[in-house]
Amino acid sequence: MEAVGLPLVVGTDGSEFSLQAVDWAADEAARRRVPLRIVYASLWERYEGQVPSEEGTEPLEGWEADRILDTALERARTRRPGLEVSGEVLPDDAADVLADEGRNASLLVVGSRGRGELAELLLGSVSLAVAARADCPVVVVRGPVPPPGPGRPRQDRPLVVLGVDDAGENASAVAFAFEEAQLRGAELLALHAWRAPKVTPQSHPLIAGDAHAAPVHHAQETLADALARPGREHPRVTVRRAAVEGSAHKALLDASEGAEMVVVGTRRRLGHFGLQLGRTNHAVLHHAPCPVAVVPQVPR
Repeated sequence: MEAVGLPLVVGTDGSEFSLQAVDWAADEAARRRVPLRIVYASLWERYEGQVPSEEGTEPLEGWEADRILDTALERARTRRPGLEVSGEVLPDDAADVLADEGRNASLLVVGSRGRGELAELLLGSVSLAVAARADCPVVVVRGPVPPPGPGRPRQDRPLVVLGVDDAGENASAVAFAFEEAQLRGAELLALHAWRAPKVTPQSHPLIAGDAHAAPVHHAQETLADALARPGREHPRVTVRRAAVEGSAHKALLDASEGAEMVVVGTRRRLGHFGLQLGRTNHAVLHHAPCPVAVVPQVPR
């Protein structure tokens, strides 16, 4: 398989969650025909207080790091024979390593949790930090990854779910969702959530009765504007539009059941160093039953 373009990068730490991410990343790299790069940030081992096993031999942390990386490399190569796969151990903080790798990657992939996370946490701190900081799209792999091949169980037609914000403000996420739907032969479900204005008892009955008309119309226009150009660029993608009353995160989570992916956008505020995900993205990242793609829209 001849790979072209920037590599797809996946982080591993030896946990089952990260190995599921390696499986998903190998499938995606093969689908996109790009190289797969696996990285392991070993700095956490130093905080574990590990020491050399015996004098004159390689430190245990180096041995363990190589074993973790080799396991991930073998897993990816076995899953997708012919895929160009490389890997590296980097002695740094995992979130910093992956954010840096994202500057030269087509896509970053992480597991939903790592081996050091508390069991009660729904999303690992590294996954959350990478999704908030990376310059390229980030996929957090949630849920089991089906085996490759034509015999894998699936619904009649795969589904990619897209959350649409105000038109033009998450154009990168919309473009990414269309690309994923086309690569997978999937239907695209584009959602925009709206809320009706509060109607007071003093409101005129004719006005009150029409309270839903304006927000529904605005939601439909938002979807039409956001989907027009990428729809023309991907004519083979079947698109369903849904203007849903209520919270955006509930609409996305409801639609994510049985989906192959949920795609959301996030706006990067230049010069702002805090987490920049927003309430809806946090909820989807913590609770969606399928992989979640977070696509940054950097202000021009």
